[in-house]
Amino acid sequence: MLKNKTIIDKLTVEQKASLMSGKSTWESQDIPEVVPAIFMSDGPHGLRKQMGEADHLGLNESLPATCFPTAATLANSWDEGLVYQVGKCIGEEAKALGVHVVLGPGLNIKRNPKCGRNFEYYSEDPYLAGKLAASSIRGIQANGTIASPKHFAANSQEYRRMASDSIVDERTLREIYTTNFEIAVKEGQPKSIMSSYNLVNGAYANEDSYLLRDILKDEWGFKGFVVSDWGGDNDHTAGVKNGSHLAMPTLGKNGTLELIESVKNGKLDEAVLDQRVDEFLTVVNSVDVSPADGTIDWTQHHEVAKKAAMESVVLLKNEDNVLPLDKTKKVAVIGDFAQTPRYQGAGSSVVNAKNLETTLDVIGNYPLTVSGFAKGYERGGRSNDQLVNEALALAKKSDVILLYAGLDEILESEGMDRTTIDMPKNQLALIQELAETGKPIIVALSAGSVVECSWENKVQGILHGYLGGEAGASAMLEVICGQHNPSGKLNETYPLTYQDVPFGKEFPAKGRYAYYKEGIYVGYRYYDTAKKAVRYPFGYGLSYSSFQYSDLQITKTGIKAVITNTSETAGAEIVQLYVSNPSSTLLRPEKELKGFTKVFLQPKESQTIEIAFDDKTFRYYDVKSRSWKTEAGEYKIMLASSVQDIRLEGQLQVEGTKPESTLLQPKYQRVALEEVTLEDFAELYGKQLPHEEATGQRLLDRTSIIAEMSQAKNPLARLVHRIIRSLLKRSEKKGKPDLNLLFISNMPFRAIAKMTNGMVSLAMVDEMLVMVNGHFFKGFAGLIKQFFQNRKLQKSN
Repeated sequence: MLKNKTIIDKLTVEQKASLMSGKSTWESQDIPEVVPAIFMSDGPHGLRKQMGEADHLGLNESLPATCFPTAATLANSWDEGLVYQVGKCIGEEAKALGVHVVLGPGLNIKRNPKCGRNFEYYSEDPYLAGKLAASSIRGIQANGTIASPKHFAANSQEYRRMASDSIVDERTLREIYTTNFEIAVKEGQPKSIMSSYNLVNGAYANEDSYLLRDILKDEWGFKGFVVSDWGGDNDHTAGVKNGSHLAMPTLGKNGTLELIESVKNGKLDEAVLDQRVDEFLTVVNSVDVSPADGTIDWTQHHEVAKKAAMESVVLLKNEDNVLPLDKTKKVAVIGDFAQTPRYQGAGSSVVNAKNLETTLDVIGNYPLTVSGFAKGYERGGRSNDQLVNEALALAKKSDVILLYAGLDEILESEGMDRTTIDMPKNQLALIQELAETGKPIIVALSAGSVVECSWENKVQGILHGYLGGEAGASAMLEVICGQHNPSGKLNETYPLTYQDVPFGKEFPAKGRYAYYKEGIYVGYRYYDTAKKAVRYPFGYGLSYSSFQYSDLQITKTGIKAVITNTSETAGAEIVQLYVSNPSSTLLRPEKELKGFTKVFLQPKESQTIEIAFDDKTFRYYDVKSRSWKTEAGEYKIMLASSVQDIRLEGQLQVEGTKPESTLLQPKYQRVALEEVTLEDFAELYGKQLPHEEATGQRLLDRTSIIAEMSQAKNPLARLVHRIIRSLLKRSEKKGKPDLNLLFISNMPFRAIAKMTNGMVSLAMVDEMLVMVNGHFFKGFAGLIKQFFQNRKLQKSN
């Protein structure tokens, strides 16, 4: 039964079809006096509302907004209440600025540390990611603003992101890559969700009925609307038919006409179109579209941003208690990041920060004896002996070195994956030079994701602030000076070297298919089960306090335990619940996170904490029945300070069923992932794997990316590709990648029609492909013809 039948009955097919794509880059289509337009804005960690020339890559300026810590930073707080506060502030700013839909949070799984967008995502663990995303959603939607968590689903690389097919076995898809979204949807109740660019097992996520209808709507009870990522609409009819509601940005009149024609020829049942319109209107008609008043409590939001950054700082090393800093020591402040902070990522999430702090501006507010500042290094990795010598001179006349270091902006961006997890060579060289002075070194790290830390033995202290937002500078100084006790813990594993990352050499997948050969062994699930040494384990983080765990009680509904602060310093501890089934007949990780809580304790104080079991504590996904089941057996219940620091454990007999006999692949059973071949993965996958096309010149189609013009039959097309590649390399050498060119290079041909506001039709794209495929003059003539036809169409009423 349609909820908005009275409205829908009054609409023409054309009007209904028009609602299924946007009116502009950021607005949905309206029907005067019937359906209002809603305004959307990027906003995972702060609003990016553009008022001038619009783009979806963060290139053009937006209105000022509070820049909160990124998701990767917030996840280190493990604090659902804090994440809710940040979401609530973002929702308030959205309402004040006339934004109805906040495009976030991002909660994809960090499958590989090189993914260029990891700074926008919470964790390698789906439970942690889902819980924090649910809190963010509830905060954003507290005042009626709509949250749109993204990108659903299995979106794990930026290279070829609009035309990469994630080939992932069913159990892994459900346990790792959709459990995060399941928690977010069920507990956060978002009114929208954004589909991802990529394909999943052969189907574009934006037109995959299994993802969008069977799982999202029917199984999880999602009641909102699905919006495509910008340009992520592949086949508009298939998208609407299979559960997508809104293709963004605008498709112009072409999108409307495509749906009208599909209704006429039977490809799309008008009843299905009515259902999508009904689902969309149910949300849109609940939105308050009254004029925004622009009132924002900037001071209060800045304080929330500071608190969020403080709670998310992770103390990785504190040799001989070098931290907090002694205020009588002369401190050399070194590093360009102290002068020009690295506080957010690059791309669509870029926020025009309202009140950006720098360390040099605020350090005078703290009890430190600063002997001076030296820049130390240049961004972009270029060596500069003069800067190094200035830093060394300052260090030699100081008692301790406070070095601000990490990853440059060029190394973490939407649209490109990282080529290495190493820090820039000039920074590594500077650490070596400073270490030779013999002065204690404290490194304040700024990076949105994993960095290789083999240099840790050259320094005495490491504080990782990730990307701390506009108040990250003062937040870090609060911790350095001991005015705030660090309590953050890592949301991801730091391997010893990138060589330890399973199938790291295959990331990002360069061809059409990204084979998820590691299966369920993602992040700590791999390192912990394979007994692989790591630099810093998942859930790790030091404190200025020490904590004791005792009196574990396990019942059928959850656990209780006593946590005691055994130190003289007040502090907070993040207690992590892990569950294991040692006698399982299934492929299972050594242990899995199934709960957590954060407890603040005064010196010598004890508190009893409780963590309840839920429907995800003991379950596994049974591929044969396509349902969740519980395996009977004696489970190990563990309370831990990190995945490798188990403080208390006990057993619990759990009722359930015995899995049907399952063929256990020996290499997966031994977690010998370095031995796994495509043939082994095919056995896990359960069906024949798709294979890459042969290299060399070939015919390109709508789904081929622009970069594949290197294989085009037309030499002019190959020349255009070489020019694009040359310009990209030139921009990278300058230290600032051209995001527009990167996007174009990775864009499939059909996206030319999807991203040009109706100026280019799919018929025009087809003629371009005729040209690219070796029939230049024929294609050119067809392109001119289709150009005029499309222009006439766009001008018609």
